[in-house]
Amino acid sequence: MTQYYTIFGRQIASQYLAIGTLTTMFTGVYLSVGGSKAPAATPPINASSSDEADFIKCAPIHHIPP
Repeated sequence: MTQYYTIFGRQIASQYLAIGTLTTMFTGVYLSVGGSKAPAATPPINASSSDEADFIKCAPIHHIPP
């Protein structure tokens, strides 16, 4: 037996309400999470020479001592 609900004067089966609820939820999540992401902007390099600029670009950030 299917449970029916009256919505806006029409009889709607419970399985259609469940399908509509899940579809709306998953569509909302997909639209809010998806899309293109803008690349992170890097700050400008203020180096006094081209050698220093090359070093800053190539230096590993993880291994610089504090």
